[in-house]
Amino acid sequence: MIRVLVVEDDPVAADAHQMYVERVEGFTVTAVAHTRAAAVRALERTPVDLLLLDLYLPDGHGLGLLRSLRASGHGADVIAVTSARDLAVVREGVSLGVVQYVLKPFTYPTLRDRLVRYAEFRGVAGEASGQEEVDRALGALRVAHPAALPKGLSGPTLEAVTRVLKESPEGVTAAAAGERLGISRITARRYLEHLVTVGSAVRRPHYGQVGRPELHYSWLASGR
Repeated sequence: MIRVLVVEDDPVAADAHQMYVERVEGFTVTAVAHTRAAAVRALERTPVDLLLLDLYLPDGHGLGLLRSLRASGHGADVIAVTSARDLAVVREGVSLGVVQYVLKPFTYPTLRDRLVRYAEFRGVAGEASGQEEVDRALGALRVAHPAALPKGLSGPTLEAVTRVLKESPEGVTAAAAGERLGISRITARRYLEHLVTVGSAVRRPHYGQVGRPELHYSWLASGR
């Protein structure tokens, strides 16, 4: 099993990250830390192979934590889970051992893909027979082109529906989402159901006084 330390200051996001990791075969979460200091304590107590590291922590930047770990000889790999889009930060992270970046917000399939690729990369052993085998080993970490959306769905509309969902902490119905975006209830429901399918949202029945229950959709994916 690949032992993972989740480092994330938002408790809700941390719970989601833990749930996502433990759904992937071959991975287990050994600890969850909400601060840099808590991460250091967890690493002192528990052997860890991989950090799932948020770069924005309340008591210091994630790369600062990573620098201190490298200075002390800790060799755990790192997947950065962050909203940071500064390419200078990305380059520095790579130099410190960040093997993958996952930008918030993301869905379960996105993280699952990165973890599976990391496991493949980690499983390579022995001596390479030549350049091609070296390239193949490193290629395990490269991300394939994203899968196309289901037929009839568009990226801009999906982003708009996602934004409405994230702005509705109490949940939203397809009718309400459609009204806010100027699209039909049926169209809104298709996008909401897609978000449920990919693990970004959850649907729950809401029982009123009369009639059939309405479905309320709530955002689940990590991000701020």
